[in-house]
Amino acid sequence: MKQTTTISAIRILSAEAIQKANSGHPGLPLGSAPIGYTLWQNFLKFNNKDPKWDDRDRFVLSAGHGSMLLYSLLYLYGFGLKIEDLKSFRQLGSKTPGHPEYGHTLGVETTTGPLGQGIANAVGMAVAEAHLAAKFNRPGFPVVDHFTYALVGDGCLEEGISYEACSFAGTHELGKLIVFYDDNDITIEGDTDLTFKEDIAARFKAQNWQVLKVDLVANPDNVRMLSNAIRKAQAETHQPSLIICKTKIGYGSPLAGSAKCHGAPLGAENLQKTKENLGWTYPPFEVPEEVLKHTRLAGKRGAKAERAWKAMMGEYAKAYPELAAEYKAAVKGELPDYAAMEELFKFEKPMATRQTSAQVLQKIACVTPALMGGSADLAPSNLSEMKDTERVSYGEFGPENYAGRNMHFGIREHAMAAIANGMQLHGGIRAYCSTFFIFSDYCKHAMRLSALMELPVVYILTHDSIGVGEDGPTHEPVEQLIALRSIPNMKVFRPADGKETAAAWISALTGKSPTALVLSRQALPQYENSGLEALKGGYILEDCKGMPEVLLIASGSEVELCVKAKERLENEGIKTRVVSMPCIEEFEKQPERYKRSVIPSSVKARVCVEAGSPYSWYRYAGEGGEIIAMNGFGASAPAPELFKKFGFTVENVVAAAKRVWSK
Repeated sequence: MKQTTTISAIRILSAEAIQKANSGHPGLPLGSAPIGYTLWQNFLKFNNKDPKWDDRDRFVLSAGHGSMLLYSLLYLYGFGLKIEDLKSFRQLGSKTPGHPEYGHTLGVETTTGPLGQGIANAVGMAVAEAHLAAKFNRPGFPVVDHFTYALVGDGCLEEGISYEACSFAGTHELGKLIVFYDDNDITIEGDTDLTFKEDIAARFKAQNWQVLKVDLVANPDNVRMLSNAIRKAQAETHQPSLIICKTKIGYGSPLAGSAKCHGAPLGAENLQKTKENLGWTYPPFEVPEEVLKHTRLAGKRGAKAERAWKAMMGEYAKAYPELAAEYKAAVKGELPDYAAMEELFKFEKPMATRQTSAQVLQKIACVTPALMGGSADLAPSNLSEMKDTERVSYGEFGPENYAGRNMHFGIREHAMAAIANGMQLHGGIRAYCSTFFIFSDYCKHAMRLSALMELPVVYILTHDSIGVGEDGPTHEPVEQLIALRSIPNMKVFRPADGKETAAAWISALTGKSPTALVLSRQALPQYENSGLEALKGGYILEDCKGMPEVLLIASGSEVELCVKAKERLENEGIKTRVVSMPCIEEFEKQPERYKRSVIPSSVKARVCVEAGSPYSWYRYAGEGGEIIAMNGFGASAPAPELFKKFGFTVENVVAAAKRVWSK
């Protein structure tokens, strides 16, 4: 009786909140309530008094439009949400926004809503669990031992990112990952037969998943069948599991089985009929005390489990003090003082910044045990692999060695970025990933969510401009810099040399938001005056005596053009300052006094140079300046020829400087 009433409570609370807001998606909570109840009541390991307990199970609502299902569960299972929070669903400032938001609502493990992102995040969480377990567990000490669960819908599985992520999970045999598929045959436009007819079970079996089925249409609210399926999924250690739950969208309502209940409130009349159909006689937003007593038992179970875990950790610290200390540092996110590492800033010859990044990565990896990541099949070009040394063996992450720190994401850029988000969200990992800069377009939505959640994921993006050369315009980034710079909380570093690259890495690892390291394919010179000043985003690289008459402002490879142009202009008596601007976002955070000291408002003669879109530079060029940038796509030719063709030459910078100076 209690379980039936509790499942009904989940349904009715969800529908009532959506009706009060006059906005939301009631269909999924009504259909999937038995899944949520069975998992949270009988299996999910959590302590509602300590929601961030390291060894808790993770639950990801990948179908984030069904957010009221999650909020109802968080309320019933004691995560701090109040009835008033449910009543303020989708209202300004409420703890119950339209889609679940990480860091906003206690108990929400990741921000979801963009379909497919959540399941890829869940894969990343399972990666982190497998890695940390292999690294820290010892006989008798299961320090890291939990499951990652996700609830997906048809929309998640239609999105291409889910194919990428689930293929990765199956290949890597992530047995601690369990996914529930709310198979209700409905999307916004109607029956899924319009667009989605493949055999999902066969698809997942082909991707090395265990596939289980539960029919909640013929057997509504069948907790026993769901429980049996979960137990089978938990028992399979070499394959992730998909539990296909045949459900009826909008179950219990007059709109059940219809697309009309997918993304709109039921309506007052239909809500009342739903209550009658479910035998619900309580006033709006009222939950019987027997339900609350029943659900709070799960939290008590979790509190007991955490106490046992903490006692075990005490013994673990005695038996393995060094491992225990490393584990504690990893989950706390402790990092060394990179700025004090002088060896990070030593480069003896001109090098591509992808090469200087590789050198910095090697030195940082040795002192950052939590650093873990890889490339989307481009590590030899991105130079993103951590190479074994006499002191440290990094290994390759996979079923044979989950302790490995180098990852092979395969040609799956979108899933790679979302998996990295999941790894970072899990904790104990400092995640990075890598691809060609042009393919950041494939990563974009996951990168946006990195920024929205303020996750310090590091994106190594190489081959940064028309310097790619012969591969041509399909591989030459033009608009990508402005695209990433437009994302709030995203830092975009385009360093001009090795020391700026080191500063970019330091900023990336010590910051609280994601960082894109945009790196060159071609060799660049090393500058005497570069270094930690790059942490300010923009600084004076080379100056003149007194107040400059011309400012040359650039990032990355184009700084070299400005340095050489300065020499020519100075020889002609034009006082010139070169400003290196590796990170506009960090420069804009500096005090106005500092920014004016670097770019004096009195100096109107300015030339901004960057082999990308001009749109980043209008604020710095001002009304009297010029911008040398790309106003179209590139071409296929050797890089030196392309730079000449598109005006990225010392002569062109000098000519532009003279024009603005003579106005």
